[in-house]
Amino acid sequence: MRYHIYLAGEIHSNWRADLMQQISEEVKMEFHFSGPQENHEKSDAIGETILGTQPDLLYRDIQSSKINNLRTQLFLKKADLVIAYFGEKFKQWNTASDASLALAENKPVILIRPENLHHPLKELSERANVTVSTIPEAVQVLKYIFD
Repeated sequence: MRYHIYLAGEIHSNWRADLMQQISEEVKMEFHFSGPQENHEKSDAIGETILGTQPDLLYRDIQSSKINNLRTQLFLKKADLVIAYFGEKFKQWNTASDASLALAENKPVILIRPENLHHPLKELSERANVTVSTIPEAVQVLKYIFD
């Protein structure tokens, strides 16, 4: 059986590649991964790319958000598991939004967040199935589940 894992989190670093590499080395199971559009410029411009020039930046964001939300909803509905990553560097409203949507859909969620984000993420952390501090800890959770 092949499991689908949605990787919710910021798109500015290579955390997904690190996680997928560690999973492939540690977990003897086949997974399909999806996540948000990782090309930031493409994600921000998709509304205008499809619908044409918008009257201002507000409408540009609205149209792009609709398409990006549809993409996220589709992939989250297919996911067997969601891994939501909160790093140290970026504001991560989309990560919180995706994790909350996954929980509302009764999807299992592993939340990765550094200890210094415990307080701002405490409610979300308590709703997640598992909360860990590092990518290697998340990989160990998967290794335990699929061993």
